[in-house]
Amino acid sequence: MDESALFEIVTEAVEAALDSRGGGADIPLANRMIGGRMLFEDDQGREAKAVPVEAVFKKVTAVREKLRVLEQKINNHPSLEAGEKAELQGYITRAYGSLTTFNFLFADDADRFKGTGG
Repeated sequence: MDESALFEIVTEAVEAALDSRGGGADIPLANRMIGGRMLFEDDQGREAKAVPVEAVFKKVTAVREKLRVLEQKINNHPSLEAGEKAELQGYITRAYGSLTTFNFLFADDADRFKGTGG
């Protein structure tokens, strides 16, 4: 078995393990958000959907873990040039920046998203 096939097997196993843990490391939700709901309202102010904050938090942290895996794959890709890696890394950084909207959900400042300014 060559190195790239072994790498893919290990990566898939790690991703499956992270998915089963709800998106990765035990990242604490801000105490004030535990048991809360995220409300979506229509343009008339009527509640269209209420989602438990824990479910949203799990999805946000899962997106972060998937971005980290993508980042590692890009950085370790054997056929990408340095410029291509930098360009793709820029997209990932901007994606992190877009997710800063959800920083209020995190208990610890160190766990929060940082974009190009952070």
